[in-house]
Amino acid sequence: MDVDCINYKQTGYFSKLICDYINKEEALIGFYNNFPSLGNFEAQIEEKQRSFSDANRTVLYDSLMAQYANTELSVKSREGIIQLKEPITFTVVTGHQLNLFTGPLYFLYKIISTINLTAKLKKEYPQYNFVPIYWMATEDHDFEEINYFNFKGKKLQWNPKNLQGGAVGDFQTDGLQELYEAFSNELGSGKNADYLKKLFQDSYLKHNSLTEATRFLANELFGSYGLVIVDGHDIALKKQLMPYAKKDIFENLAYNEVTESVDLLQNKSTEYKVQVNPREINYFYLNQGIRERIIVNDSSFSVVNTDISWSKDELLKEIDEFPERFSPNVIARPLYQEVILPNLCYIGGGGEIAYWLELKSMFKAMKVPFPILLLRNSALIVSEKLKKKTRNLDLDIKDLFLDQNALINKKIRAISNIDIDFSTQKKLLEEQFSDLYKLAEKTDKSFLGAVKAQEIKQKKGLDNLEKRLMKAQKRKLKDQVVRITDLQNKLFPNRSLQERTLNFSELYLEFGEELVPLLFGSLKPLHLEFTIIS
Repeated sequence: MDVDCINYKQTGYFSKLICDYINKEEALIGFYNNFPSLGNFEAQIEEKQRSFSDANRTVLYDSLMAQYANTELSVKSREGIIQLKEPITFTVVTGHQLNLFTGPLYFLYKIISTINLTAKLKKEYPQYNFVPIYWMATEDHDFEEINYFNFKGKKLQWNPKNLQGGAVGDFQTDGLQELYEAFSNELGSGKNADYLKKLFQDSYLKHNSLTEATRFLANELFGSYGLVIVDGHDIALKKQLMPYAKKDIFENLAYNEVTESVDLLQNKSTEYKVQVNPREINYFYLNQGIRERIIVNDSSFSVVNTDISWSKDELLKEIDEFPERFSPNVIARPLYQEVILPNLCYIGGGGEIAYWLELKSMFKAMKVPFPILLLRNSALIVSEKLKKKTRNLDLDIKDLFLDQNALINKKIRAISNIDIDFSTQKKLLEEQFSDLYKLAEKTDKSFLGAVKAQEIKQKKGLDNLEKRLMKAQKRKLKDQVVRITDLQNKLFPNRSLQERTLNFSELYLEFGEELVPLLFGSLKPLHLEFTIIS
């Protein structure tokens, strides 16, 4: 297949902040200078090497081996975990929710970007080792965000009979048999369909919790490439976070620093949107099926929607005795990751990179190295069938990124046997009114106003005539309009990027075992452009 690229800004799907970040715009210089490039990793390695202790590496190794106790480790993943004990080994991390059957397609793009970057770093810095990490968001509690995936335009959703509470990673997989049967019927038969059925069965019907199922699934897809999967819901790892949690809870350090950063970022540009806002306390209390926010009330602390409360001394005691009960929110989780891993780079989507940028001063105040931030690869995969339709319509695939109305108008203008563009008439009108303005300057102001009003009226009339002519041609060329609309809707479902809607299974049905190698060969980290695979 062919691989082409398009500028992220040209796609129309990425925010100004992210486009400015990619382009290293002056507005961000000073606020953030450690942009992703191979050369910048040298200083990042040195900084992380100084700050990450051998004791931390031992804790990490022991925790990972325990987490993988019931999972078959590939040779490369085992090698990576063992290497993490060595001071010359570093990580590249991506994180994602426990979406059912990986959820949107970009789950694969995140992990492939991460693995490919470690390979690139090893080539550039052969004296070091680099391990790709997938951080499972096991402590999230937004079940509605992860309990489904899309397949052929249908939403396949898991609806447990007994709704569970607390961290989604602890949710039992009961009730997924029914969803499997619905998915199986949609898949049909054949080698690729059979593989997907077995993968779903082995992941979700043979494991008791969502954490175990997701670990198995990610390991099956990427274990042979050396991916190491981390579950932060771990008492030994949480112990390392607690000194920082205390600064957050009792000193509001994260709240103060992130609030200031958000204000500074917004002052850079009114188009930079706030991604997340910090809370005074950025931790949940996680215990016995609940995960609720901790808040402060005068001199005491409590857990919302419960009767749990503590004095300051009691809360300190609870933190020291039960670190596993304190769960970081979206502000504190990145810090947790960087505390327990010898990490150099975080790879995420546009929204993630945007909120990570808000956290830099918090990291500095906590005295934890801030990682390089890299936008994950994004891609549009065009099947041979849709590629043929694009050729038949004499379209450039890049045109399909246009707003649908703009795309259709452009094509109708190109194929119409009459000129729909009234630019010539508008220019002639402007020339005529230019002479009238010269005449008006020789008389009183009331005539000048009359000329201006008439110009506006006639220009508006031409605009309306142009629109009516376009509508008439669209009716005449209805077949072309329908075909263009159908093609774009297939490649951009719900008027959004393909990767945000499609599940990988839909593409696997067509490409089979060639899909993942195709993506590995096409997605280039640090090549900061949108990828088109056709």
